[in-house]
Amino acid sequence: MAIMHKPVMIQETMENLNLRPGQTVLDCTLGTGGHAEEILKCITPGGKLIAIDRDKDSIDLAAERLGRFEGSFELICDDFRNIDSIMRTAEIEKVDAIFFDLGISSYQLENPERGFSFMREGPLDMRMDRSSYISAYDLINSLSETELSGILRTFGQERWHNRIARVLIRERSIRPIATTRELSEVVMKAVPHGRGYSKIHPATRTFMAFRIAVNRELEALDSALNKSIGYLKKGGRIVAIAFHSLEDRIVKVKFRTCSKENQLILLTKKPLRATPEEMHDNARSRSARLRAAERI
Repeated sequence: MAIMHKPVMIQETMENLNLRPGQTVLDCTLGTGGHAEEILKCITPGGKLIAIDRDKDSIDLAAERLGRFEGSFELICDDFRNIDSIMRTAEIEKVDAIFFDLGISSYQLENPERGFSFMREGPLDMRMDRSSYISAYDLINSLSETELSGILRTFGQERWHNRIARVLIRERSIRPIATTRELSEVVMKAVPHGRGYSKIHPATRTFMAFRIAVNRELEALDSALNKSIGYLKKGGRIVAIAFHSLEDRIVKVKFRTCSKENQLILLTKKPLRATPEEMHDNARSRSARLRAAERI
């Protein structure tokens, strides 16, 4: 079995989901099944997990990981923005809990063929759903300078968005930018050395921006949250873990809006963060923010 994604903030997640045997749970971001495994431990016997992921490879790994719970889960390869049709097909009207673990898994990052990381040489792909049409290669080699700059500014919050877009246009006029290494090298050429990046690699924001754009992640999250609240039973919990400020803001605004409309009670006034011990053991947890709410 491949190295599995290590679930982030598992204790805080389970405490806020507040699960018990016999309940039905919707996991909107299955990944390789780390959180799903803990959820199934809590809701079996008699419980049911409906788990969604866009990545068929991750679903295959999760199925192996969750094998001992066979009969208690259903794994669905789909976009979580389609929660309404997924629930209709599963013939489930309401669930006791809903969970989102946003962003990208370690398994995806560490697979060079997927093209998500500047740390590993691979094709510029970045598609979570490998059957979809548009890849990072397509965007980077076809969009205008203004469009590229907009993606970097909006989705990456990249300070040097104009410079990076300009150098991308210049370099691709010589030959297409086809690999993760080539994109990283373009960013290094564009970003002034020694300025603005003390903690992260200069290409971090660029890779995040194109990944979000390719997968339309923020649009999908907003749609999924809008739909998901209506599927929660009274007293049911919803927990979301975000890994960058754009995701976290969408979750925060939705939860607060639903609170004002007397649909949800906020369980976390401010986002929970990983413990220092977890941050030391799992670098991915350092940027995690967990928010939770309960259906009224």
